[in-house]
Amino acid sequence: MPESLIEQLPKIVAEGKKEVEKILERLSGSNRLTLQTNEYVLPSKDKSGLFRGQLKQITDQEWHNRLIYGDNLLVMQALLAGDPETGLPSMRGKIDLIYIDPPFDSKADYRTKITLPGTTIEQKPTVLEQFAYSDTWKDGTVSYLQMIYPRLVLMRELLSEQGSIYVHLDWHVGHYVKVLMDEIFGKENFVNEIVWKRSDSHSDTKDKYAFVKDTIFFYTKGISNIWNPQYTPLPQKTADNWYKHVDADTGRRYNLADCSSPNPRPNMMYEYKGIKHPPNGWRYSLEKMKELDEAGRLYFTEKNIKYKRYLDESKGVLVSDLWVDISQIRGYGVSIESIFYDTQKPEALLERIIQASSNENSIVADFCSGSGTTGAVAERLNRRWIMSDIGKPAIMITRKRLIDQEANPFLYQSIGDYQKEAFASSRMFRRVGDLAQVVLNLYGALPFPEEQNPNRNLGYIRRNRLSHPPLNPLPSREGNKEGGPLNKGQKVAPAPLTGRAGEGYFSPSPLEGEGRGEGGCGGTLVMVDSPSKLTGYATLKKAQELRESFLGGWNKVVVLGWNFVFDIATIIRNLNDDKLEVLVIPPDLLDKLKSKSSYESLLKSGKIRFSSLQYLSIKKSTVKSYSSDVDELMVELDNYILLSPEALPLDDANKDKLQDIIAKDPLALIEYWSIDPDFDGETFRSKWQDYRGNVESDADPFRVVKTATFFVPAVNGKRKICVKAVDVFGFESVVVEEV
Repeated sequence: MPESLIEQLPKIVAEGKKEVEKILERLSGSNRLTLQTNEYVLPSKDKSGLFRGQLKQITDQEWHNRLIYGDNLLVMQALLAGDPETGLPSMRGKIDLIYIDPPFDSKADYRTKITLPGTTIEQKPTVLEQFAYSDTWKDGTVSYLQMIYPRLVLMRELLSEQGSIYVHLDWHVGHYVKVLMDEIFGKENFVNEIVWKRSDSHSDTKDKYAFVKDTIFFYTKGISNIWNPQYTPLPQKTADNWYKHVDADTGRRYNLADCSSPNPRPNMMYEYKGIKHPPNGWRYSLEKMKELDEAGRLYFTEKNIKYKRYLDESKGVLVSDLWVDISQIRGYGVSIESIFYDTQKPEALLERIIQASSNENSIVADFCSGSGTTGAVAERLNRRWIMSDIGKPAIMITRKRLIDQEANPFLYQSIGDYQKEAFASSRMFRRVGDLAQVVLNLYGALPFPEEQNPNRNLGYIRRNRLSHPPLNPLPSREGNKEGGPLNKGQKVAPAPLTGRAGEGYFSPSPLEGEGRGEGGCGGTLVMVDSPSKLTGYATLKKAQELRESFLGGWNKVVVLGWNFVFDIATIIRNLNDDKLEVLVIPPDLLDKLKSKSSYESLLKSGKIRFSSLQYLSIKKSTVKSYSSDVDELMVELDNYILLSPEALPLDDANKDKLQDIIAKDPLALIEYWSIDPDFDGETFRSKWQDYRGNVESDADPFRVVKTATFFVPAVNGKRKICVKAVDVFGFESVVVEEV
């Protein structure tokens, strides 16, 4: 008989404690995690297509709010470690409030809708659906609790001594998580189980009561937590019944409160204006009674004194642990807040929590930030904030939301060497070569024997393995010569299909004749880069050399990379080598490779896709002198190429829709683009932005503007500009030019 969940809980806690011990030991080591800044965002959205306002200036402030992309377990490790080299201190014990709305173990996959323009004026907009995040767990609730335990421990480490944490769940796992939180934070630090009525009753539940509530567990770090009581307005009926009296001079409504003490008070036994004290004495001292009298706050009867309590001074009703006054987000057009994110939470909910358990300038964090409500509200309430999420749709939505809100400058960061960290924490791989062998097999290549390939990162594909034409080379800014770059809308061949050993793709035959030499079949060499490296110029040059010399040479070389230098597209374009192909290893592959069985399942399914790099091109960029110290910069987009649409998580019908858009209006795929007019080669400072949904720019909710024109401080000589674009699927492209 399998163990029950109750029997497994002690094991979950014990394993979680061991994992946390390893994490905390690592924080002080040389291999500690760091955060890399992808973008320093100075919100200055385009409002007309010709932005004439002055750009926000970068300030040397000590604190910057942070939006972080990545697994929150790694994000919190980096925050705890800090980074002395960049001056970012450890956040241990510095966060006053953490709110998280993690997955609920709902057994559902959540998706976001992407609305693209129709390909003709008459057509309705095209709607695609893409995966946002999964709320399914391999071993059910056990897997979920194994995931959340170490994360809750790290959150406790980040909380200040006056800090609080709110964990938002529902009936699926809520009470199991409470048991873990009692163990982590101490049962004595449990404050409230808040019940939020998130929806009205509905008729789709026939055999049980309708699910209409969520649960929010409120714990503190210690006994000295920040607490600001919250109130709701008095109901009109209560105001009418309680405040019946009207002041003749001011017209203010009031009620009469008893001035007698509820308990015997011998020191308050005095007579005032001929009225004898009540049996227990007065509620106020004689001095206070005189003060209230002079202020006109006392009402005298023949034998008693009452206190005037005015309606306009009432704070309202003290908020309890039952919240029925905050409505759910009901969809775009119904709720004005809606931004098309399935699990979006209303701002009123976060406003109550943030106001109650933090003060102005407190640091507020949300490590499952979703649509970004926590940061948006914290920004409005003058709190500092940190948000993170592992979903690209969440990050895109949040960044646009903050820019639209004209937030203070903030950092968009990610885990430095993210795949390196995922590899380091993998239980399946001990050596990079082991992982490379798996990647080669998933791609459909046969690894070379170790004596010929000590690094174990090279493999090959016979010519007859390829049943499709090769990909066109990366576009260049020159024309479309035969075998050359793509023009706007030109379709591309798919990326190589996934192969499986023993299924007719290749066989472990001798290597003689595999290269270009006598009897060769003109095969393809495949090279897998390390997750600990950024694939760049040196790697591609090495691949070219191996293509020419390794075992007699090869017709083509394919480089499979995890992480890439920011200007990889420019490097590939400048190499101009149609016998070199660069493909992206799926970023979530390591997350999927948890065991031998998971690897075998992926190998059998053939669903792993290796996508090409996307590419952005600029049509022209110019600088004109506007005054002695101000220049006018103009940047015009030319084209956007999404080279591997078949690698996206879309069904065939949605892929067909996408191909139609690619053919007719490729720039319609741009979700967001921004410009750094003075790029230093390291930190991208986003000083101008436009994005889909910004109707102030051109009144088109489905497209970005194609031209940006704005003022910049004048410089002597050339100016290096950097343009970054993010497409609707979250893929980033960067192009750098000197003007």
